Amino acid sequence: MNHPVVVALLPVVLFILTGYVAGRRRWIGGGAVRDLSNLVFMLLLPALLFRTMSAVHLGQLDFKPIAMYFGAAALVYALVIVVKGYNPTGAVLALAGTFSNTGMIGIPLIGLAYGQPGMVTLFTLISLHSLVLLTAGNIVLELAAQREDARRGVAPARSVWATVGGALRKGIIHPIPLPIMAGLLFGSTGLSIPPLLDQPLQLLGNAMGPIALVLVGVTLAYGSVGTHLKGALAMAGVKNLLHPAVVLALGWLLGLEGVPLAVMVVTAGLPIGANVYLFSQRYGVAEELITASVAVTTVMGLITLPLAMLLVRGLV
Repeated sequence: MNHPVVVALLPVVLFILTGYVAGRRRWIGGGAVRDLSNLVFMLLLPALLFRTMSAVHLGQLDFKPIAMYFGAAALVYALVIVVKGYNPTGAVLALAGTFSNTGMIGIPLIGLAYGQPGMVTLFTLISLHSLVLLTAGNIVLELAAQREDARRGVAPARSVWATVGGALRKGIIHPIPLPIMAGLLFGSTGLSIPPLLDQPLQLLGNAMGPIALVLVGVTLAYGSVGTHLKGALAMAGVKNLLHPAVVLALGWLLGLEGVPLAVMVVTAGLPIGANVYLFSQRYGVAEELITASVAVTTVMGLITLPLAMLLVRGLV
Protein backbone atom coordinates (compact mmCIF):
# COMPACT_ATOMS: atom_id res chain seq x y z
CA MET A 1 0.00 0.00 0.00
CA ASN A 2 2.99 2.32 0.32
CA HIS A 3 3.94 1.99 -3.34
CA PRO A 4 4.24 5.52 -4.86
CA VAL A 5 1.76 4.73 -7.64
CA VAL A 6 -0.78 3.39 -5.14
CA VAL A 7 -0.28 6.39 -2.84
CA ALA A 8 -0.87 8.76 -5.75
CA LEU A 9 -3.86 6.98 -7.26
CA LEU A 10 -5.76 5.77 -4.19
CA PRO A 11 -7.17 9.22 -3.26
CA VAL A 12 -8.15 9.76 -6.91
CA VAL A 13 -10.05 6.45 -7.01
CA LEU A 14 -11.73 7.07 -3.64
CA PHE A 15 -12.92 10.55 -4.60
CA ILE A 16 -14.28 9.29 -7.95
CA LEU A 17 -16.04 6.37 -6.21
CA THR A 18 -17.49 8.76 -3.64
CA GLY A 19 -18.93 10.90 -6.42
CA TYR A 20 -20.26 7.84 -8.21
CA VAL A 21 -22.09 6.64 -5.10
CA ALA A 22 -23.45 10.14 -4.47
CA GLY A 23 -24.74 10.26 -8.04
CA ARG A 24 -26.26 6.78 -8.03
CA ARG A 25 -28.07 7.45 -4.75
CA ARG A 26 -29.18 10.85 -6.09
CA TRP A 27 -27.55 12.76 -3.26
CA ILE A 28 -26.30 15.02 -6.05
CA GLY A 29 -28.91 15.54 -8.75
CA GLY A 30 -28.10 15.43 -12.44
CA GLY A 31 -29.05 19.09 -12.78
CA ALA A 32 -26.33 20.04 -10.29
CA VAL A 33 -23.52 18.63 -12.45
CA ARG A 34 -23.35 21.71 -14.66
CA ASP A 35 -23.33 24.04 -11.63
CA LEU A 36 -20.56 22.03 -9.94
CA SER A 37 -18.60 22.01 -13.19
CA ASN A 38 -18.92 25.80 -13.42
CA LEU A 39 -17.75 26.09 -9.81
CA VAL A 40 -14.62 24.07 -10.62
CA PHE A 41 -13.76 25.68 -13.95
CA MET A 42 -14.81 29.27 -13.27
CA LEU A 43 -13.62 29.72 -9.66
CA LEU A 44 -11.56 26.94 -8.05
CA LEU A 45 -9.31 26.02 -10.99
CA PRO A 46 -8.44 29.64 -11.96
CA ALA A 47 -7.51 30.35 -8.32
CA LEU A 48 -5.15 27.35 -8.27
CA LEU A 49 -3.63 28.16 -11.67
CA PHE A 50 -3.03 31.84 -10.90
CA ARG A 51 -1.53 31.21 -7.46
CA THR A 52 0.83 28.47 -8.67
CA MET A 53 2.04 30.28 -11.79
CA SER A 54 2.50 33.59 -9.95
CA ALA A 55 5.52 32.00 -8.22
CA VAL A 56 7.05 30.81 -11.51
CA HIS A 57 9.34 32.82 -13.78
CA LEU A 58 9.27 32.35 -17.55
CA GLY A 59 13.00 31.69 -17.59
CA GLN A 60 12.48 28.64 -15.38
CA LEU A 61 10.04 26.98 -17.77
CA ASP A 62 11.13 24.23 -20.18
CA PHE A 63 9.04 24.24 -23.35
CA LYS A 64 10.85 21.35 -25.06
CA PRO A 65 8.60 18.62 -23.55
CA ILE A 66 5.56 20.78 -24.36
CA ALA A 67 6.54 21.03 -28.02
CA MET A 68 7.12 17.28 -28.08
CA TYR A 69 3.68 16.67 -26.53
CA PHE A 70 1.88 18.70 -29.17
CA GLY A 71 3.90 17.01 -31.90
CA ALA A 72 2.69 13.64 -30.65
CA ALA A 73 -0.88 14.96 -30.37
CA ALA A 74 -0.71 16.17 -33.98
CA LEU A 75 0.35 12.69 -35.13
CA VAL A 76 -2.54 11.01 -33.28
CA TYR A 77 -4.98 13.68 -34.47
CA ALA A 78 -3.93 13.22 -38.10
CA LEU A 79 -4.17 9.43 -37.81
CA VAL A 80 -7.77 9.59 -36.55
CA ILE A 81 -8.70 12.02 -39.35
CA VAL A 82 -7.20 9.63 -41.91
CA VAL A 83 -9.17 6.69 -40.48
CA LYS A 84 -12.48 8.51 -39.87
CA GLY A 85 -12.30 10.99 -42.74
CA TYR A 86 -12.14 14.79 -42.96
CA ASN A 87 -15.65 15.54 -41.75
CA PRO A 88 -17.25 16.86 -38.53
CA THR A 89 -17.45 13.38 -36.99
CA GLY A 90 -13.80 12.66 -37.76
CA ALA A 91 -12.78 16.07 -36.37
CA VAL A 92 -14.64 15.51 -33.09
CA LEU A 93 -13.23 12.00 -32.66
CA ALA A 94 -9.71 13.25 -33.43
CA LEU A 95 -10.07 15.89 -30.72
CA ALA A 96 -11.37 13.21 -28.32
CA GLY A 97 -8.28 11.10 -29.00
CA THR A 98 -5.90 13.93 -28.04
CA PHE A 99 -7.66 16.16 -25.48
CA SER A 100 -6.94 15.06 -21.91
CA ASN A 101 -8.86 15.78 -18.72
CA THR A 102 -5.98 17.84 -17.32
CA GLY A 103 -8.14 19.85 -14.90
CA MET A 104 -10.39 17.45 -13.01
CA ILE A 105 -8.06 14.44 -12.98
CA GLY A 106 -4.64 15.58 -14.22
CA ILE A 107 -3.91 18.29 -11.66
CA PRO A 108 -4.73 16.27 -8.52
CA LEU A 109 -3.05 13.12 -9.90
CA ILE A 110 0.17 14.83 -11.06
CA GLY A 111 0.32 16.84 -7.84
CA LEU A 112 0.11 13.72 -5.71
CA ALA A 113 2.54 11.73 -7.87
CA TYR A 114 5.24 14.26 -8.83
CA GLY A 115 4.86 17.20 -6.45
CA GLN A 116 5.69 20.81 -7.27
CA PRO A 117 8.15 20.06 -10.14
CA GLY A 118 5.49 17.96 -11.84
CA MET A 119 2.85 20.65 -11.28
CA VAL A 120 5.00 23.34 -12.89
CA THR A 121 5.56 21.10 -15.91
CA LEU A 122 1.86 20.27 -16.10
CA PHE A 123 0.77 23.91 -15.75
CA THR A 124 3.18 24.91 -18.49
CA LEU A 125 1.42 22.37 -20.70
CA ILE A 126 -2.03 23.43 -19.49
CA SER A 127 -1.23 27.06 -20.34
CA LEU A 128 -1.18 25.99 -23.99
CA HIS A 129 -3.20 22.75 -23.90
CA SER A 130 -6.66 24.27 -24.26
CA LEU A 131 -5.43 27.18 -26.36
CA VAL A 132 -3.71 24.96 -28.94
CA LEU A 133 -6.02 21.93 -29.01
CA LEU A 134 -9.33 23.75 -28.64
CA THR A 135 -8.32 26.36 -31.22
CA ALA A 136 -7.04 23.77 -33.68
CA GLY A 137 -10.07 21.57 -33.04
CA ASN A 138 -12.42 24.50 -33.51
CA ILE A 139 -10.77 25.47 -36.78
CA VAL A 140 -10.90 21.91 -38.16
CA LEU A 141 -14.51 21.48 -37.02
CA GLU A 142 -15.60 24.79 -38.52
CA LEU A 143 -13.84 24.14 -41.82
CA ALA A 144 -15.15 20.56 -42.01
CA ALA A 145 -18.69 21.70 -41.23
CA GLN A 146 -18.48 24.54 -43.75
CA ARG A 147 -17.13 22.11 -46.35
CA GLU A 148 -20.11 19.82 -45.88
CA ASP A 149 -22.60 22.72 -45.80
CA ALA A 150 -21.15 24.19 -48.98
CA ARG A 151 -21.21 20.78 -50.65
CA ARG A 152 -24.91 20.39 -49.77
CA GLY A 153 -25.64 24.00 -50.74
CA VAL A 154 -26.89 24.80 -47.22
CA ALA A 155 -24.68 27.84 -46.59
CA PRO A 156 -21.89 29.75 -48.35
CA ALA A 157 -18.33 29.05 -47.20
CA ARG A 158 -16.86 31.62 -44.79
CA SER A 159 -13.38 33.04 -45.10
CA VAL A 160 -10.71 30.73 -43.70
CA TRP A 161 -9.15 33.72 -41.90
CA ALA A 162 -12.47 34.62 -40.26
CA THR A 163 -12.77 31.06 -39.01
CA VAL A 164 -9.20 31.04 -37.68
CA GLY A 165 -9.59 34.44 -36.00
CA GLY A 166 -12.80 33.42 -34.24
CA ALA A 167 -11.26 30.16 -33.05
CA LEU A 168 -8.17 31.95 -31.68
CA ARG A 169 -10.32 34.42 -29.77
CA LYS A 170 -12.38 31.64 -28.17
CA GLY A 171 -9.22 29.70 -27.32
CA ILE A 172 -7.57 32.60 -25.49
CA ILE A 173 -10.65 33.91 -23.63
CA HIS A 174 -11.02 30.75 -21.58
CA PRO A 175 -10.93 30.11 -17.79
CA ILE A 176 -7.76 28.01 -18.09
CA PRO A 177 -5.28 29.97 -20.25
CA LEU A 178 -6.22 33.39 -18.81
CA PRO A 179 -5.29 32.79 -15.12
CA ILE A 180 -2.08 31.03 -16.17
CA MET A 181 -1.00 33.95 -18.34
CA ALA A 182 -2.07 36.42 -15.64
CA GLY A 183 -0.09 34.48 -13.01
CA LEU A 184 3.03 34.42 -15.17
CA LEU A 185 2.74 38.15 -15.85
CA PHE A 186 2.31 38.86 -12.12
CA GLY A 187 5.29 36.64 -11.28
CA SER A 188 7.46 38.50 -13.79
CA THR A 189 6.98 41.71 -11.79
CA GLY A 190 8.90 40.23 -8.85
CA LEU A 191 6.00 40.91 -6.50
CA SER A 192 4.31 38.35 -4.26
CA ILE A 193 0.61 37.95 -3.55
CA PRO A 194 -0.35 39.76 -0.32
CA PRO A 195 -1.21 37.30 2.50
CA LEU A 196 -4.72 38.75 2.72
CA LEU A 197 -5.38 37.52 -0.84
CA ASP A 198 -3.02 34.56 -0.90
CA GLN A 199 -4.81 32.59 1.83
CA PRO A 200 -8.25 32.69 0.14
CA LEU A 201 -6.62 31.71 -3.18
CA GLN A 202 -4.87 28.81 -1.46
CA LEU A 203 -8.11 27.58 0.14
CA LEU A 204 -9.96 27.79 -3.18
CA GLY A 205 -7.14 25.97 -4.97
CA ASN A 206 -7.00 23.22 -2.35
CA ALA A 207 -10.73 22.59 -2.82
CA MET A 208 -10.36 22.12 -6.58
CA GLY A 209 -8.91 18.59 -6.60
CA PRO A 210 -11.42 16.80 -4.34
CA ILE A 211 -14.48 18.54 -5.79
CA ALA A 212 -13.33 17.96 -9.37
CA LEU A 213 -12.74 14.25 -8.78
CA VAL A 214 -16.09 13.81 -6.99
CA LEU A 215 -17.69 15.53 -9.99
CA VAL A 216 -16.06 12.99 -12.32
CA GLY A 217 -17.73 10.22 -10.31
CA VAL A 218 -21.12 11.95 -10.36
CA THR A 219 -20.85 12.38 -14.14
CA LEU A 220 -20.08 8.67 -14.53
CA ALA A 221 -23.14 7.81 -12.42
CA TYR A 222 -25.43 9.70 -14.81
CA GLY A 223 -23.65 8.63 -18.00
CA SER A 224 -24.88 5.92 -20.36
CA VAL A 225 -22.72 3.76 -22.59
CA GLY A 226 -25.51 1.71 -24.14
CA THR A 227 -25.09 0.74 -27.78
CA HIS A 228 -21.90 2.80 -28.17
CA LEU A 229 -19.69 0.49 -26.11
CA LYS A 230 -17.73 -0.80 -29.12
CA GLY A 231 -16.99 2.69 -30.43
CA ALA A 232 -16.18 3.93 -26.93
CA LEU A 233 -13.71 1.09 -26.41
CA ALA A 234 -12.04 2.01 -29.71
CA MET A 235 -11.72 5.63 -28.53
CA ALA A 236 -10.32 4.39 -25.22
CA GLY A 237 -7.68 2.48 -27.14
CA VAL A 238 -6.67 5.69 -28.89
CA LYS A 239 -6.80 7.99 -25.85
CA ASN A 240 -5.64 5.72 -23.02
CA LEU A 241 -3.07 3.65 -24.93
CA LEU A 242 -2.03 5.06 -28.31
CA HIS A 243 -1.68 8.70 -27.26
CA PRO A 244 0.69 8.06 -24.29
CA ALA A 245 2.60 5.46 -26.33
CA VAL A 246 3.27 8.02 -29.08
CA VAL A 247 4.31 10.63 -26.49
CA LEU A 248 6.70 8.16 -24.83
CA ALA A 249 8.23 7.06 -28.15
CA LEU A 250 8.69 10.63 -29.41
CA GLY A 251 10.09 11.73 -26.05
CA TRP A 252 12.70 8.97 -26.13
CA LEU A 253 13.64 9.89 -29.70
CA LEU A 254 14.17 13.51 -28.63
CA GLY A 255 16.19 12.54 -25.55
CA LEU A 256 13.70 13.71 -22.92
CA GLU A 257 13.79 12.11 -19.47
CA GLY A 258 12.93 12.61 -15.81
CA VAL A 259 9.83 14.28 -14.42
CA PRO A 260 8.99 16.27 -17.60
CA LEU A 261 8.73 13.13 -19.74
CA ALA A 262 6.87 11.21 -17.01
CA VAL A 263 4.33 14.04 -16.65
CA MET A 264 3.82 14.23 -20.42
CA VAL A 265 3.22 10.48 -20.73
CA VAL A 266 0.79 10.31 -17.80
CA THR A 267 -1.04 13.41 -19.04
CA ALA A 268 -1.42 11.87 -22.49
CA GLY A 269 -2.96 8.79 -20.87
CA LEU A 270 -5.64 10.78 -19.02
CA PRO A 271 -9.30 10.28 -19.97
CA ILE A 272 -11.06 12.48 -22.52
CA GLY A 273 -11.69 16.01 -21.27
CA ALA A 274 -15.22 17.41 -20.91
CA ASN A 275 -14.57 20.14 -23.50
CA VAL A 276 -14.79 17.51 -26.23
CA TYR A 277 -18.38 16.80 -25.23
CA LEU A 278 -19.13 20.53 -25.42
CA PHE A 279 -17.72 20.52 -28.95
CA SER A 280 -19.86 17.57 -29.96
CA GLN A 281 -22.93 19.27 -28.42
CA ARG A 282 -22.29 22.50 -30.25
CA TYR A 283 -22.05 20.83 -33.64
CA GLY A 284 -24.58 18.08 -32.93
CA VAL A 285 -21.98 15.47 -33.91
CA ALA A 286 -21.44 12.06 -32.24
CA GLU A 287 -22.84 13.30 -28.91
CA GLU A 288 -23.83 9.87 -27.57
CA LEU A 289 -20.55 8.29 -28.70
CA ILE A 290 -18.49 11.04 -27.04
CA THR A 291 -20.51 10.74 -23.82
CA ALA A 292 -19.91 6.99 -23.77
CA SER A 293 -16.23 7.49 -24.62
CA VAL A 294 -15.72 9.95 -21.73
CA ALA A 295 -17.21 7.38 -19.35
CA VAL A 296 -15.25 4.42 -20.74
CA THR A 297 -11.90 6.25 -20.89
CA THR A 298 -12.39 7.40 -17.28
CA VAL A 299 -13.14 3.87 -16.04
CA MET A 300 -10.32 2.35 -18.11
CA GLY A 301 -8.01 5.05 -16.77
CA LEU A 302 -8.21 3.40 -13.37
CA ILE A 303 -6.29 0.51 -14.98
CA THR A 304 -4.20 2.18 -17.70
CA LEU A 305 -2.96 5.15 -15.65
CA PRO A 306 -1.29 2.97 -12.97
CA LEU A 307 0.36 1.00 -15.78
CA ALA A 308 1.63 4.19 -17.39
CA MET A 309 2.92 5.48 -14.04
CA LEU A 310 4.72 2.20 -13.39
CA LEU A 311 6.21 2.30 -16.88
CA VAL A 312 7.66 5.79 -16.45
CA ARG A 313 8.61 5.42 -12.78
CA GLY A 314 12.21 4.68 -13.72
CA LEU A 315 12.37 8.06 -15.48
CA VAL A 316 11.78 10.06 -12.28
